[in-house]
Amino acid sequence: MMPWTSLRVPASSANLGPGFDALGLALSLYLECRFRQSRQLSIEVEGRDADTISTSVDNLIWQTALAVARDMRMSMAPIDLRIHNEIPIGKGLGSSAAALTAGVVIADRLLDLRWKPLRILDEAARLEGHPDNVAACVLGSIVASAIDSGGVARTVRLNMPAHFGVGVVVPDFMLPTVQARSVLPDCYPRAEAIFNVQRAALLVAALATGTTSAFPAALEDKFHQPYRAPLVPGLEDILKLRAPGLLGCTLSGAGPSILVFFERGYEPVCDLVRQVFALHGHAAEVLHAPVAECGYQLQEGIEP
Repeated sequence: MMPWTSLRVPASSANLGPGFDALGLALSLYLECRFRQSRQLSIEVEGRDADTISTSVDNLIWQTALAVARDMRMSMAPIDLRIHNEIPIGKGLGSSAAALTAGVVIADRLLDLRWKPLRILDEAARLEGHPDNVAACVLGSIVASAIDSGGVARTVRLNMPAHFGVGVVVPDFMLPTVQARSVLPDCYPRAEAIFNVQRAALLVAALATGTTSAFPAALEDKFHQPYRAPLVPGLEDILKLRAPGLLGCTLSGAGPSILVFFERGYEPVCDLVRQVFALHGHAAEVLHAPVAECGYQLQEGIEP
């Protein structure tokens, strides 16, 4: 039997308001896996939402590893896979992107592909269909990403300003990504496109320089949040929240979780979002999950 390898992949939040399918950040909530080759497939799961994670052959991590092997025209041996999950599932925090990234990394390790992180990212983005979440999973911190005209993922990593913080407010209901995407229009008026380009540029510049005066305007959006508001009770009120130290709120990914930007020392502003959900009939949990500075991490030779 091979020794165990340990893998840790962070959660992620995408869009960050105006940066639809382009901006993301890694959060210090983790999908943790231990794996090794085995005589037959064995998957065990514990942690948050463990009952929603398959322990059969259709497990997303395993299916992703098989997809990589097929792409490389190689054979993937069965594995022992032990999963400990901290990421809320179906809540807009990149649980599927973390699983996809884990599957690509596991395939890379066991097939001895020796891919660099950017190659891992490129494969994960191809499987995911867009690069924002998986770029955060691979590189950590804040990322701006795109697929170039040749189909290759391109990304730039930024460090979170030291005096900025983030929190996540997770409500007690799920919002399937397929449903959240189905309400979006096929095209946008020019004025709305200009509006979002301006805010996305402003947000990147504000994050790069730590400029607080750009907020909350830098988080405004007309591409997805107005259309998803009917699916997330209280979202319109949450986006209008203003308080000392509160930089602004956005949907995390497709939602329904809310990403809260604040100035350090003002962490309690996250509870304002929880209170709005309560007024709309939903309980919510405040998670203080700082930006994860590192992407996925591997450690070889772990004891059982």
